[in-house]
Amino acid sequence: MDLMHHIPVLLEATRRTLADVLGATGAWLLDGTLGAAGHSSVLLGDFPGLRVWGTDQDDQMLAVAQEALASFGDRAVTTRARISELGELFAAGDVPFEGAPAAMLFDVGVASPHLDQPERGFSFQADAPLDMRMDLRREVTAADIVNTWPADDLADLLFTEGDERRSRQVAAAIVEARRRSPIQRTGLLADLVEGVVGGGRIHGATRTFQALRREVNREDAELRAALELGERQLAPGGLLAVIGFHPGENRVVKRWAREAESRGAFERVHKKPIVADAAERRENPRARSAELRVLRRLDGGAASPSEGGVR
Repeated sequence: MDLMHHIPVLLEATRRTLADVLGATGAWLLDGTLGAAGHSSVLLGDFPGLRVWGTDQDDQMLAVAQEALASFGDRAVTTRARISELGELFAAGDVPFEGAPAAMLFDVGVASPHLDQPERGFSFQADAPLDMRMDLRREVTAADIVNTWPADDLADLLFTEGDERRSRQVAAAIVEARRRSPIQRTGLLADLVEGVVGGGRIHGATRTFQALRREVNREDAELRAALELGERQLAPGGLLAVIGFHPGENRVVKRWAREAESRGAFERVHKKPIVADAAERRENPRARSAELRVLRRLDGGAASPSEGGVR
């Protein structure tokens, strides 16, 4: 499978919004969800003086990104790390460029290539092991959750992280099925959930799979770590850009932005999130639910020089 053809969402909006800081002399960008380097490749091409530190928790995606960024030489440095691990790297001075980053970009959630690789267990479109780990260093898989969590905990997860209104019925069906035999495959789980929820505009298992993926990869905690990292490490006037897809994660960013504004740490660049236009939605279906929020770090929240070292 050719992962190089992944289409980054809201690419033009991201480029346009970050342009005023990325074009500055000495500017560098932290792309904390590098993926296939779709955003970073374009930004490095558009801004000849820009440098990018690209990090990703998935070693397979990182290998693809390294190939995509090879032509930029030492202007692009990559590191395997979860967002929640980046604070320690900054604190240790294990950062590739001098000074504080001019911008941080986080395109949160699952990447399209993950869904396109059935063996990773993210998709219900093909039968595969029920895994869903972006970072294979994580010990807990989706199968572990499905086969060991109590019914009440499963139901709460499906409701809060998947917006599944029939969460109690789905959880009960999972517990009953696993008594007979462990649920280890995506196909079995998808059929089981669809039998409870039924069909409709979206596949019946969509919300259950979303909830499991978010829990396996601790996506809420990783998002909060991204926001906190921006507050600690961005340069004064620097931009924090977050692309979200899930209503829950968008609510987290929205509430955090309001709170950060109220204490004078950030200001919103746009009062409303940027969404894809009709042309992008047609070209890239994943962009349909994407929302870009951009915050500017105010002078009162400058990063400490000891926190922005160079490796």
